[in-house]
Amino acid sequence: MSTKRDNMTRRSFLTSAGAAAAFTIVPRHVLGGPGFIAPSDKLNIACIGVGGRGGAQINGCSGENIVALVDVDQVRAGDNFNKFPGAKKYTDFRKMFDEMTDKIDAVCVSTPDHTHSVAVMAALKRGKHVYCEKPLAHSIWEIRQIMAEAKKQDVVTQLGNQGHSFDSIRRCCEWIWDGAVGDVHTVHARCDANHNKVNLFGQRSNIVAVPKELDWDLWQGPARARQFEPMYIRGAWRGWSPYGSGTIGDWICHVVDPVFWALDLGSPTSVRAECEGYDPVAHADTFPEKAKVVFEFAATKKRNAVVLVWHSAKEEIPQPPQLEPGRKPPRTGAVVYGTQGQLSYGSHGAGDVALFPEAINRAYDRPAESIPRVKNHHWDWLNAIRTGKKSGSDIPTYGGPLTELARLGIIAYHFPQQKLLWDGPNMKFTNNNDANKLIKPEFREGWSL
Repeated sequence: MSTKRDNMTRRSFLTSAGAAAAFTIVPRHVLGGPGFIAPSDKLNIACIGVGGRGGAQINGCSGENIVALVDVDQVRAGDNFNKFPGAKKYTDFRKMFDEMTDKIDAVCVSTPDHTHSVAVMAALKRGKHVYCEKPLAHSIWEIRQIMAEAKKQDVVTQLGNQGHSFDSIRRCCEWIWDGAVGDVHTVHARCDANHNKVNLFGQRSNIVAVPKELDWDLWQGPARARQFEPMYIRGAWRGWSPYGSGTIGDWICHVVDPVFWALDLGSPTSVRAECEGYDPVAHADTFPEKAKVVFEFAATKKRNAVVLVWHSAKEEIPQPPQLEPGRKPPRTGAVVYGTQGQLSYGSHGAGDVALFPEAINRAYDRPAESIPRVKNHHWDWLNAIRTGKKSGSDIPTYGGPLTELARLGIIAYHFPQQKLLWDGPNMKFTNNNDANKLIKPEFREGWSL
């Protein structure tokens, strides 16, 4: 169990910190073997999905050479297409790889969730470094396939949970490792975004022409073919289960990230969902607007057993009895309970870390910084490529397992009130064969990993 200022515990976590190493600019021919990229060289970046969140990836890599841009929606991609007149433009990332594989060092993927895996795997199998927006993929099977391929290719990967590179998440980890709350036993995490679309179900029978600027077939990718609906595209897909991952998928990689890192949570042993007003059959195309998901993690040599409770949308974090009157738990963030105290933090990367009550927070003797700070999430990835290190949210060891929590919760929505026993190493539920059928999706003909 942890103790105050437990240096062995702290050191054991530093390997996943995505440490930023300063580098000396050395020519490629001095240090390099095949595939080595010297710090003095710019990387050739291809971006797949350049509207919406894709713009953040382009901006984050704008100091490199943006050589290829891919998007199935020419209007949504328009501004970013126009910013880089020298980059080749594509609608189909497969054609881009056919023509430009030898001209690309690294790839950013920012498509809707259901097409992450096919784009990421296409890049990995060609030996490219990959940055992928969260959540990593649309099923547990896809996540595991990506993790295995990234490890095999030995490339630098980064999940796009940007808060992982913030100073505040490091501060949260340092406090927990310092013993600020004692041994953590319970975490309540929440995001109040509501991705429930039940009220739109009755409007899907309308026949609407596909906009000329959109390749609807490519947009659907490996998902089952459906009639075009405007309500599915341009960000709205997050609330539709064939394409998005709901509040839990959209936010668990942000909000749970601090405790996932600090406690080295790994894979849970069970998951159980409580969903109010949600019928898993009638409402299967969307997500509950009020849901609680309980994950149990077994004790390890370094920590006690931990219960993590995820609260989505209208399901609020219970009011902590230690919180002063008039103060509320975060609408998006978490409350962490330990044997000797409690702390709360905000959304991306544990913003506004604080012990409570406030008197305890003011009196707390903060530990010295022990995790190296980084400039930002894209810099961390690009620097790792140049220096041969792992990024902070490396997909095989960190970003993949973190995303898997969300997919386990989504499966649990289909079996409300049932405690599903999860065998992580063997990727199966041991007490529900119907749940096992949801681990691996069927891909549409013409699509595969």
